[in-house]
Amino acid sequence: MARNVDVAIIGAGSAGLSALSQVRKETGNFILINAGPYGTSCARVACMPTKVLIEAANGCHSRGLMADLGMEGVERLRVNRPAVLERVMRMRDGFVKGMERATDRLGDKSISGRARFRDPRTIEVEGEIITAGRVIIATGSSPIVPGAWKAFGDRILTTEDLFYQTDLPDAMAVIGLGPSGLELAQALNRIDIRVSGVDEKQFIGGLTDPEVNEAAVAAVSREIELHLGARAELSEAGAKLKIVVAGTESLVDKVLLAMGRRPNIADLGLENLGVELDEHGMPPFNPESMQIADLPVFIAGDANNHLPLLHEAIDEGHIAGYNATHDAVHCFRRRVPLAVAFSDPNIVRVGKGFAELDREKTVTGAFDFGAQPRARMSNSNRGLLHVYADRESGAVLGAEMAAPAGEHLGHLLAMAIQQNMTVFSLLTLPYYHPVIEEGLRTAVRAAAKQVDTGVSEIDLLLCDSMPPDCLS
Repeated sequence: MARNVDVAIIGAGSAGLSALSQVRKETGNFILINAGPYGTSCARVACMPTKVLIEAANGCHSRGLMADLGMEGVERLRVNRPAVLERVMRMRDGFVKGMERATDRLGDKSISGRARFRDPRTIEVEGEIITAGRVIIATGSSPIVPGAWKAFGDRILTTEDLFYQTDLPDAMAVIGLGPSGLELAQALNRIDIRVSGVDEKQFIGGLTDPEVNEAAVAAVSREIELHLGARAELSEAGAKLKIVVAGTESLVDKVLLAMGRRPNIADLGLENLGVELDEHGMPPFNPESMQIADLPVFIAGDANNHLPLLHEAIDEGHIAGYNATHDAVHCFRRRVPLAVAFSDPNIVRVGKGFAELDREKTVTGAFDFGAQPRARMSNSNRGLLHVYADRESGAVLGAEMAAPAGEHLGHLLAMAIQQNMTVFSLLTLPYYHPVIEEGLRTAVRAAAKQVDTGVSEIDLLLCDSMPPDCLS
């Protein structure tokens, strides 16, 4: 069998479906190729079920806060883990069905099978040959599992396996404390599972700022036993697993691996594209156009491992879909980077992170949430915010934080950076009282006072004319 199409899209995840939406605006002569289940990873095994679990976990955790708020009888509340997990799966299945509708009516324009390149314009799928004018690779990624640990069978869970469990044991270890691992470790602990968290790095949640990381570790370690800067060794101990970290031994029932994800590109035949691959098998590509070298091939989403986040995957799918249906290849301006870990406190990086800054040209405004009034009211007064600004102009460059409601502070700062705002212009905006955002204002003021141009003590702007015209 053989067919000719204008565009072939390999992968029906977030990036692939975003590309499909763009491609369908320009041509009906396309093919969507997908190996494995339909429905995005976000809906099935990542963003969405994780957040459902976190909501349940936070509800369970609030038991410990209720007595302080004047509630009685909270000691009788118990967690029904199977019921928690059943709700997670039920909501997950609803999200997946919503995503599947995007491909339900494609008919023979959608085929299941593994695609492999013969050359940049020719793909083989389960014996069928497809010739395409342009090809979009959006094959996503898969959890990393060290080969030797696969021998432990179902005592090892990945961040995908977790959301197919009907119950979980009383003792677990989470190895890998990036954003996903940290979220899940804290959520599992809050549904009454004894959790040990392990990471080879000293930093958690994707942070690079040492002081913010110290505040994050202090907050999280109030709940979870953390082992940072050390490698975990696993061995069998009867029905349990023995985990050894820096000489400390413990027994757990299961281990959740959150050691990152690997792009699904190994069996695509990328060596047949005629371009040099790097040590990970990745071809060179332009992150502003998604084009691989000068080929009629584009790579988007987790498959390129550039910015493996849902909103970035959707943008990259859009870019790839646009370029795959236009004669000239265009570059697009990417949005301000924004990454959020929905831990407590939220861990957020926006714009340039600490590790990317030129320290001599940067000022930092800080705010400690320990005494922040609104945070104290909700018993969430933990964490630290650092806002980075250009020393000469005051332009907001980025921020890192472990903060209550950090997801919202991060969005405000991302919008400010994308609008080229300075710390001075940020101070002219309204801040209500009492709100968490007052902490942002304090950090911005601290940064403004360090900018070489100086700053007025008054945050309000003067009118252009004198009263009474100023009031009109």
